[in-house]
Amino acid sequence: MPMDKDAVGRTGSPVEMRVELGKVREFARAIKDDNSVYFDEERAKREQGGVMPPLTFTMTQAFWGEGGPKLDLDFRRLLHGGQEFEYRKPVYAGDRLTATGRVADVYKKPGKRGGEMTFAVLETEYKNQNGEVVLVARSTLIETAKAVEKKD
Repeated sequence: MPMDKDAVGRTGSPVEMRVELGKVREFARAIKDDNSVYFDEERAKREQGGVMPPLTFTMTQAFWGEGGPKLDLDFRRLLHGGQEFEYRKPVYAGDRLTATGRVADVYKKPGKRGGEMTFAVLETEYKNQNGEVVLVARSTLIETAKAVEKKD
């Protein structure tokens, strides 16, 4: 069954994510960010209250493949349509986050080459160990109606 407006509000299971200092440093190295605030705990504490992960660090949760809402999309025809992060409070190494994903919106648009496209906007709310919402991450997925034919 194709994804439609009936999916809006569908949630996944909460998933716990620990913000580990070693993983923050690995991520910073992987994205080639050599800012010393990831490696010098004293400086980070003095300047920002502790070691804060790079802004896109929570995307690593996606690699575990757990907790997200069920999506009625054909992953063979899926495109990444965008990503945004709304930080509401600081996140620090040592925090324990609970992430809950939900389908925020579904809409359709005509495509130029592949027929109608379905857009699914997913929101993941992250709460810290104190129950405070620290981050809302939004991702837009685009499912094309059919594979684009190659032109020679």
